[in-house]
Amino acid sequence: MLQKKVCILGPSGVGKTSLVKQFVEGIFSEKYLTSIGVKIDKKIVNEGFTPVQLLLWDLEGVDKYCGFNPRYLRGSSAFIFVADRTRMSSIAETMEIFSLAKQHLNVPAVLAINKQDLPLSIKWEDNLLDKHRDSFDSLFLTSAKTGQSVEQMFRRIAELVTA
Repeated sequence: MLQKKVCILGPSGVGKTSLVKQFVEGIFSEKYLTSIGVKIDKKIVNEGFTPVQLLLWDLEGVDKYCGFNPRYLRGSSAFIFVADRTRMSSIAETMEIFSLAKQHLNVPAVLAINKQDLPLSIKWEDNLLDKHRDSFDSLFLTSAKTGQSVEQMFRRIAELVTA
């Protein structure tokens, strides 16, 4: 069986841990706990002929108080970048993290625009997404709470790392 490391990156509070928990355990918790360092989960995905065990490295959120740590990226086969659709600034922050990560490792990457279950309280700029869409191998509109597109996103990652 193949084993592939996948790093989940993004600003604090965008739902990285919740996406992993939804995929691995099928649950969602309203309780918010800030990740410190890295939390590693794993799950086997049966894609094509070869099952692959995804080692999911849920990295702490990158923000002005906690810088980007490229050491966690070593050995990664793919990245998942997560942004929060209710915080427009998180798209720009995610793109900054994307640029930093790609300087260290050029591997397949997908973008998850999370929290699709929440109403928008800001004016959403679709052209901002369109501007960055080509930078990623895939883009998913996800909800860790409802499970929207979560399974599909991780299956796509499994396809990318076994190609």
